[in-house]
Amino acid sequence: MCKADQRQLNNFNISVGITEAFMKAVDADQDFTLTNPRDKKPAGTLNARKVFNRIVKQAWENGEPGIIFLDRLNKDNPTPHIGEIESTNPCGEQPLLPYESCNLGSINLGKFALQGRVNWDRLKEVVHLAVHFLDNVIEVNNYPLKQIDEMTRSNRKIGLGVMGWADMLIMLGIPYDSDQALTLGEQVMQFINVEGHAASRALAKTRGAFPNFKGSTYDRPGAEPIRNATVTTIAPTGTISIIANASSGVEPLFAVSYVRQVMDKNILVEVNPLFEKTAKTQGFYSEELMQRIAEHGTIHGISAIPEEIQELFVTAHDITPEVHISMQAAFQRHTDNAVSKTVNFPNDATMEDVEKVYRLAYQSNLKGVTIYRDGSRDEQVLSVGSKKEEAVLAAPPVHVEDKRAVKRERPKALKGWTYQMQTGCGPLYITINEDNSGLFEVFTTMGKAGGCAASQCEAIGRMVSLAWRSGIQGRSVVKQLLGISCHSPSGFGDNKVLSCADAVAKAIQSHLTLTGHTDLVEAPTFDKGACPECGGVVEHEGGCAVCRVCGYSECA
Repeated sequence: MCKADQRQLNNFNISVGITEAFMKAVDADQDFTLTNPRDKKPAGTLNARKVFNRIVKQAWENGEPGIIFLDRLNKDNPTPHIGEIESTNPCGEQPLLPYESCNLGSINLGKFALQGRVNWDRLKEVVHLAVHFLDNVIEVNNYPLKQIDEMTRSNRKIGLGVMGWADMLIMLGIPYDSDQALTLGEQVMQFINVEGHAASRALAKTRGAFPNFKGSTYDRPGAEPIRNATVTTIAPTGTISIIANASSGVEPLFAVSYVRQVMDKNILVEVNPLFEKTAKTQGFYSEELMQRIAEHGTIHGISAIPEEIQELFVTAHDITPEVHISMQAAFQRHTDNAVSKTVNFPNDATMEDVEKVYRLAYQSNLKGVTIYRDGSRDEQVLSVGSKKEEAVLAAPPVHVEDKRAVKRERPKALKGWTYQMQTGCGPLYITINEDNSGLFEVFTTMGKAGGCAASQCEAIGRMVSLAWRSGIQGRSVVKQLLGISCHSPSGFGDNKVLSCADAVAKAIQSHLTLTGHTDLVEAPTFDKGACPECGGVVEHEGGCAVCRVCGYSECA
């Protein structure tokens, strides 16, 4: 419910903790008892099926909440004598006790596909090295609170996972949505989990077991000590997979080709390097084809591309929800903690489709699942506020002939304020004029007349003035201009001005504060269809949202 208003709680994910008792009550259409988490006493009852249907409806509307099966987290809790797991980190892959912390790392599986086979020997070496590295991180890290320091060192949980899984499959010639891919996925993760635990036991021989070992699920007669209470986790790898030029987590490719906007607003078509190499080798590569793929988001149905290549380079929207769940389950069976993954739906998916996936995740013994219906956040009308506000949000784009788009006429006299801003091109004087209705126009004057900077500033002033006279709010203008960088990353003057556009934005911001306008600039809000940093397309994968254009990640 709290995520129905897209203007709030935008910067983190929410999942609902579900118990086995709740799911049984859903199937039986019975009431379940609400429990106060503070004193564990009953706090009322609700119909389980109605609550479940509400969760499904909300997820269908905007991709949240995800669900977490709490009983399964605690079934695999290695230190039940220390505490009960009540929550996870924001993306759902790392169950944690109070004051525990994440310590995650991912192996790029694409680097281990060698001449049509998996290089198991090298993978073993890297797993042992990674476990050693992550254990070192616990030792050398500085913790913000004493309780976090004590709990992290007492259990020494690490989470070694993977990325580049889709890349490995492509390099081995195995389609993601095949039985062979599911079999290999389980084999790879079992190998990493077994070798990871072996590496942790080897560390325990020289460094000792984790302090809470006694009383843990590992503490059995004849059992070898182990250094880390958990060893494997599959986390979202949005940002690091961009840096590594790898596919994310255990996800399929999100796109074979996409558009990237770079400096000076130039548009470049980015192509998956494996696909580009294949296209050039087989002789069907062309710039026009790559542009076409970027526009369509998939290569399926494009006759210029051989059928076997279409089957190999499948994307997140090409495969069925059932395949998404099956792949997640294959990796979950050999992962200590949980697997963060997103089940992508087309826009026309129904709430029944979402319910089916949630139930399938439960039946497949997953620890949690996240879904996203394509475009659901881009088009959703806010569910709070006045009917007038909803009507405006739901209305089609305003045309020139619409009365709302008619700009205000300039009166003969206006009141104004002039602000001096220091820029990399010298002092910039910004005059902001108002009429009786509020902000009306902007004039700019450079300290040195003429030149490119002066003309750019004049253009900015004209566009801002037109926007204001057409009813655009001051804060909307600021959000578009603020932070645009031109010269120094540290900025000029007291206001740390990054560019002439940034100077105009900061002058308007100062003016709104000085004159007591209610149109104050707020922190930017955004929907999950566009990146808040660059406006690029946001991909929903690994239980997170990431922009491959600029590297923004909701989970970072």
